[in-house]
Amino acid sequence: MCYSKSTMCFLEKKHAHLKSLLHKAKPVHLDHTSRILILSDLHMGNGGRLDEFRQNAELLKTILGNYYLKEKYSLVLNGDIEELFKFPLKSIASKWGDFYDLFLKFKQNGFFWKTYGNHDAALLDEKEYRLRSSLVESITFHYGNETLLIFHGHQASVLLWETYSMLSRAVILFLRYIAKPIGIRNFSVAYNSRRRFAIEKSIYEFSNQSKIVSIIGHTHRPLFESLSKVDYLNYRIEDLCRIYSSTAAEKRPEIGNKIMALKNELDACYKKGKIIGLRSGLYNNLPIPSVFNSGCTIGKRAITALEIEGSTIRLVCWFNGKQRPAFIDDRDQQPMELGSTGFSRIVLNEDSLDYVFTRLHLLT
Repeated sequence: MCYSKSTMCFLEKKHAHLKSLLHKAKPVHLDHTSRILILSDLHMGNGGRLDEFRQNAELLKTILGNYYLKEKYSLVLNGDIEELFKFPLKSIASKWGDFYDLFLKFKQNGFFWKTYGNHDAALLDEKEYRLRSSLVESITFHYGNETLLIFHGHQASVLLWETYSMLSRAVILFLRYIAKPIGIRNFSVAYNSRRRFAIEKSIYEFSNQSKIVSIIGHTHRPLFESLSKVDYLNYRIEDLCRIYSSTAAEKRPEIGNKIMALKNELDACYKKGKIIGLRSGLYNNLPIPSVFNSGCTIGKRAITALEIEGSTIRLVCWFNGKQRPAFIDDRDQQPMELGSTGFSRIVLNEDSLDYVFTRLHLLT
């Protein structure tokens, strides 16, 4: 692909910022005993009706305290944890202070780190912030000779980050005292398909060039091995069609039903895409597994997250068992109920880090 001189300069500027994140990142070494949970985009507010965190707060507190803490996971919160554009830190800490206590408990399992995003970068100026000692801009996980870079993701948009840096106070004042009272949602890349795709693509290109894996948040869109939900559904349908043709006749109806369910789910994605602007997660013809995204915790009755356990990385979904998402029944793995809490966990996708890095090196 050929770029103009101005385009090359712009790409170099974006990649230079990402390289700086790689070079100054907090290093963490992984081994076969490592257990890490990665969450992003909580957008904690003051508990009022415009607090997007409120609807999944009970779910998050339950899984952190009743599952991940007990199962000896370390914790990374990957940016936009507090919603400082709309709410003062004091009101957030007053409402959700028990979450701060819970976050800090993960240090006993190994570590607790918290990166900052564009919505909570103002924490850098908060001297009395309770989680200040855990606050960093980026983290590197060292897996043998391989590297995973964890950062929020807004840094891939030079214009976005520079604009927020220069106008942050004006933006905060507008959102808190004009937009919030009349119910306007955040100005966020998560609600703009074109900007979201551009940021993911920039990080994808940088990761392939650097031969690393990047783990981000920011776009609120779960990605596993650089694949979006639409990509996953397309590949899954194709795989099942291949299996169907070589399966005994008595087992074909079950596979056929799975294909139909996945097709209906894919159709629903495209119908929604007409409204929000559907874009694939594929950035070239042959997907390279260099970008992962934990999604967010402000979805409807569900939370997505990334787990690293030993040599395995997985994308999981936690949900209210009484209001289970429709797609749950289409997955091969069955949900795991968390005791009598009413909440359940399902693995959406998983793979070995060895495979991820082998494919990355062979295809870049």
